[in-house]
Amino acid sequence: MINGLNSNVFLAPMAGITDKPMRKMVNSFGNGNIVSEMVAINALSRKNPKTYRIADVRDENYPVIVQLVGNDPKIFVSAVELIEELGAYSIDINMGCPVKKIVANKSGSYLMKDMELAAKIIKTVRNTTKLPVSVKFRKGWDHNSINAVNFAKMCEDCGADYVTVHGRTRSDFYSGTADWDIIAKVKQSVKIPVIGNGDVDTPEKAKEMLEYTKADGVMIGRAALGCPWLIAQVHNYLHNQENNFTVNVDLIKATLLTHINELANYYGEKLALALSRKYVCWYSKNMRDAKKFREIYMKLANFENALQEIDKFFVTDNFVNSEEADR
Repeated sequence: MINGLNSNVFLAPMAGITDKPMRKMVNSFGNGNIVSEMVAINALSRKNPKTYRIADVRDENYPVIVQLVGNDPKIFVSAVELIEELGAYSIDINMGCPVKKIVANKSGSYLMKDMELAAKIIKTVRNTTKLPVSVKFRKGWDHNSINAVNFAKMCEDCGADYVTVHGRTRSDFYSGTADWDIIAKVKQSVKIPVIGNGDVDTPEKAKEMLEYTKADGVMIGRAALGCPWLIAQVHNYLHNQENNFTVNVDLIKATLLTHINELANYYGEKLALALSRKYVCWYSKNMRDAKKFREIYMKLANFENALQEIDKFFVTDNFVNSEEADR
């Protein structure tokens, strides 16, 4: 496995998603590597309470890869030192986020246009910590500047322990089909491990990606929304291990209720109810009359009423194949 991690399957970092409650849910099903939400180094250096809390993983009893985003090597030094104290198992540097606000700050995927600054950041982080350091980036800035191979070589030369490649450009955001060929080319060009990211939504698809690209691991993001067991499922499938769970309506309901209660424990019931609305949409995707249920749920203003509504709706009679589901 990579750098002592227990799996070659990764939960992708997703802002507003891979918080502590989500990480706990994913870990509860079995093996898989878990990445934090994106942590902005500028806010962390000011010890912004919200950002500080996102970065604090000391009470989680599984390794958490903490992802940092920013553009100032000097601030990266203090951020790295702080997340070491806050329990990070390893550090991932975000050089792939396509969001306008991040790019406007010359961070995230903007750095694929400034390899000199990107290299300085990676070298600085490498020289600051003994923790494993990885870099996540994309195919390129746009289809006229596809530079993932050279970018990966630069990451390797600057001391990165492994890289994660999303097979889309910044201009693609999350549209279209991920380019697995670029992942394969990156794998051929470097000696460090390469993680492939993009369009993996089943265990079979994960195996297909690894066989096609020869990558060392796979990262899964949006496909895990509403099914936090997917990471463990993929790991078990790739390593010929049996699942200790069956995905049925009982599992879905129990997982959703646990997830919402974890949100309440972490954020308080009022915010948990608001946040739960997006999770309910994801968890109900294979349920009959899901659209009607979501409309009812969005209007609920009481936490206990929300739990009762979930208990009533998630029953065997409403569980259908995805082709039949009312989305």
